Amino acid sequence: MNDSNKRYFACNTCGQKFNEKRLLKNHFHAHTELKQYSCDVCHEDFSVQSSLNVHFRKHTNEEHFSCDVCRSKFSRKVNLNEHLRTHANEKSYSCNACGKSFSHKVSLNRHIRTHTNEKPLFCDVCNKRFSQNGNLKRHLRTHTNEKPFSCDFCYKDFSERSSLKVHLYTHTNEKPFSCIICHKNFFRKNDLNRHLRTHTNEKPYSCDVCHKSFSRSSNLNQHLQIHTNEKSYSCDACGKTFSHKSAFNRHIRAHTEEKRFSCDECHKTFFLKDHLKVHLRVHTNEKPYSCDVCHKSFSQKGDLNRHLRTHKNEKPFSCDLCYKDFSRNSDLIRHLRIHTNEKPYSCDVCHKRFSVKSNLNRHIRTHANEKPFSCDLCHKNFSQQSSLKVHLHTHTNEKPFSCDICHKDFLWKNQLNLHLRTHTNEKHYSCYMCHKSFSQNGSLIKHLRIHTKEKPYSCDVCHKSFSEKDYLKVHLRVHTNEKPYSCDVCHKSFSQKGDLNRHLRTHKNEKPFSCDLCYKDFSRNSSLQRHLRMHYNEKSFSCDVCHKIFFRKDYLKVHLRVHTNEKPYSCDVCHKNFFQKSHLNRHLGIHTNK
Repeated sequence: MNDSNKRYFACNTCGQKFNEKRLLKNHFHAHTELKQYSCDVCHEDFSVQSSLNVHFRKHTNEEHFSCDVCRSKFSRKVNLNEHLRTHANEKSYSCNACGKSFSHKVSLNRHIRTHTNEKPLFCDVCNKRFSQNGNLKRHLRTHTNEKPFSCDFCYKDFSERSSLKVHLYTHTNEKPFSCIICHKNFFRKNDLNRHLRTHTNEKPYSCDVCHKSFSRSSNLNQHLQIHTNEKSYSCDACGKTFSHKSAFNRHIRAHTEEKRFSCDECHKTFFLKDHLKVHLRVHTNEKPYSCDVCHKSFSQKGDLNRHLRTHKNEKPFSCDLCYKDFSRNSDLIRHLRIHTNEKPYSCDVCHKRFSVKSNLNRHIRTHANEKPFSCDLCHKNFSQQSSLKVHLHTHTNEKPFSCDICHKDFLWKNQLNLHLRTHTNEKHYSCYMCHKSFSQNGSLIKHLRIHTKEKPYSCDVCHKSFSEKDYLKVHLRVHTNEKPYSCDVCHKSFSQKGDLNRHLRTHKNEKPFSCDLCYKDFSRNSSLQRHLRMHYNEKSFSCDVCHKIFFRKDYLKVHLRVHTNEKPYSCDVCHKNFFQKSHLNRHLGIHTNK
């Protein structure tokens, strides 16, 4: 009897077909939730007697069916038959949509739902839908906090059997799956399969929207959320949503878990013992992971892996908006906030918002006046570790990094790298709004504020805002009357170094700015620019009252006093007022009889 003449019995609820009526009857219990068969050991209920029989073998550790190839044992013959296909590499079930083949029919059925986006199963608690029964079961445990799988060695409980299986390897230290290329060993076969793609550069998972390819299915799923702006993971405690499960899990710990592991040095607490172990290296300065190329050492393996990408110039994380590439996912996430203007970190004191958490932490110290980093030589305190590091070089006067071209020395390697771009004219950082390029990321960030009109630095005295921290620093001297730059010749003081440099030219009679038309020299570039307007008959500054035009802004400023009758210069002897200071000086000659 061929397949076309076979009689099938279909379920009216979900459409699943069976070749025997009794199988349909058993299946129907799954919809009616009638579970009349109960396990005497753990009291789990089942809708079908055969399911209870299979389940009971877990308690008796009874495994009747054994594989002749690898000696794996199974409680059901159907499971053994499915397992045997992995040795034969037999993939009898093929997808009509994409041609992908599978060893098991159930795997094909699950796969087909990725094309149809069918999710027939849903959670009774939160109504979230799933394409696979196993995923629904695992999800339900997040509501019940059920962890039915327990380790016989340390009694730790797990919500998933696969998690327990991986955990057991930590006791045996067994890694049964080995890479035939580099001989690296793995706990799980799918970890090995993912690893093999690093050798083959295979990226089998492709985005249907932008056609970008990925080596992992999970990476594709995360990427798809960029297009849909979907945040699938929601916190029941505070309602916050997350697009990535890992971020959601980290957040959940803040509500549910106690930070049990404390550092004896600084008393910082951690959720996991491993996190404390890594943190202790900050105090011990232990760096067990070393780069084989340049021998630089790192305290964490992840830092070493990221560093290795700098040698390979590998940048696997790409921005979908401006196509800029990054060596670290965290750098990409921070970069995306430039496009979205997202600032998720807020100060509890003044409510100022930040796009990067480290910037918030530094800002908080300005309120607390906290300076936790101290110099062992002069005991000066600093709010940032990087500031302390720079300060230490003032004691040693050490500049270990030298430019091979001009032999200029630098405190830091990144300063040298930035300097080298002045020789190569290399400009990696490009503005996505006007496409202007910069050699430094910091210069790009400052430039972007021209477009966004952002002025994040505010004066606490007069509340004037500035786009750069250095501008605020100089401005504060207006209030403090601080003039740190002094002339060695006449001891006149200035608030800005540029003003001092210009002043020094008056002593040296130095005039480095020359007019190409008449060869007149000037001590300031601004003076040259004003002079050039005379050649081109360019009069840029116009009076709004009488429309008279002036070469220089200060000439216009003086002229406006004619209309306002403002006379800011007053004689101390007779109290007569004048429009211009030069007029006052001439008048003073009357009193001095000059």
